[in-house]
Amino acid sequence: MLIGVVADDTTGANDIGIMFSKNGYLTKIVAFDAGARLQADADVIIIDTDSRLDPKEIAYEKVLTATKQLQIVGCKIFHKKTCSVFRGNIGAEFDAVLDALGEQFMIISLAFPKNGRQTVHGIHTVHGKRLECSEFAHDPVHPMHSSDLVAILQEQTQHRVGRIDLDIVRNGTIALRQALESARTEVNYCIIDAQNQDDLTLLASALDGLAVLGGSSALAEELPKYWPTHKSCDALEQVDFQDHNGVLIVAGSLMPQTAAQIAHLQAIEMPVLKIDTREIFDLPLIERKKQEIIDQAVTLIMAGTDTLLMADNSPEIVRDTKAIGQASGIAEMTISKMVSAVLADITADVVAKTNLKRLIIAGGDTSGTLCRKLGITGNIVLREIETGLPSGLALGRHMLIVLKSGSFGKPEFLQTAVEHLKTICYQ
Repeated sequence: MLIGVVADDTTGANDIGIMFSKNGYLTKIVAFDAGARLQADADVIIIDTDSRLDPKEIAYEKVLTATKQLQIVGCKIFHKKTCSVFRGNIGAEFDAVLDALGEQFMIISLAFPKNGRQTVHGIHTVHGKRLECSEFAHDPVHPMHSSDLVAILQEQTQHRVGRIDLDIVRNGTIALRQALESARTEVNYCIIDAQNQDDLTLLASALDGLAVLGGSSALAEELPKYWPTHKSCDALEQVDFQDHNGVLIVAGSLMPQTAAQIAHLQAIEMPVLKIDTREIFDLPLIERKKQEIIDQAVTLIMAGTDTLLMADNSPEIVRDTKAIGQASGIAEMTISKMVSAVLADITADVVAKTNLKRLIIAGGDTSGTLCRKLGITGNIVLREIETGLPSGLALGRHMLIVLKSGSFGKPEFLQTAVEHLKTICYQ
């Protein structure tokens, strides 16, 4: 049974990938550009369309193409992985999956209880706060101003959207199956409540014969319990990195979770190399600063010192950077991409000069930009470090990577990930 997933960014692809990988499924992530060369050489194939920030028309075409590619190689179960708070081109991408498959019905589960995302009576919360009261209300590209998932999705699609309440979920498998059968005749997208992992287990138990899913990765952790027993596969057999260089961490996210992780690294006195993002608009200046940081990073990494490279996230610098850009007519999303490009340039030089084998990236857009710069075309999902946060064996460049969503992880996650990459070859 071949499983196909379409994810809208790199960190999301890894987030859902680990849910299958830790259940013994060989899980391979490939970039959208590599989709035309897909082979059925894994149990789970995930195509990263990198479409969350695209115009909706482009996102639709990417997902349409990716879904058809997965269908051609023989996938029988499909999952459209989205952000766990519905940021992105949700309606366009769901529509593309249904159109590609010729289907009329998709089950959507957005809850991710282990990461604080819950859906009750159709209202989505993040760590107990309604979505419009959470940090995602201030997202620079997709600010979330509503917690009503049906309303959010209905604004983005002409298809009918409905939901199944938590009370029905908790009535058990038979009642839930009956509700799903009824929903198939009434709506195209059915959003299902879940408050805890047991709710997701119940949902997974009721999905017999339903093969088109969407939403966060959390449901994928429960699905293998109701699939045929699977022979475990360990991609670590391909891994053998014996060097004493330091680990490079690159942080481009402004999310509070990443800020707390950076603060933890500073507290343990890890060397920190900061980019003053106000300088990215002055090309000669930023080129000089990049070279200075590259030289420092190479020295530290070659000496075996773990090092953090980051865009300065202090509020005044972030505020000033936006103001400078706006004064020049540069959109906030473009500024973000400029910052990611500077981080990518520095990282590429450091990798080349140190033969770096262990890289951690914090932030979805930053991860995508750096992977493209380094020629990383995907990865084999390895081991879970924290919920939804795995390590990976890069494709296109022989190195170990961790690609972390900006809004995931405990304060000590980055330190834990460093130790994980140093010891994984010996596990």
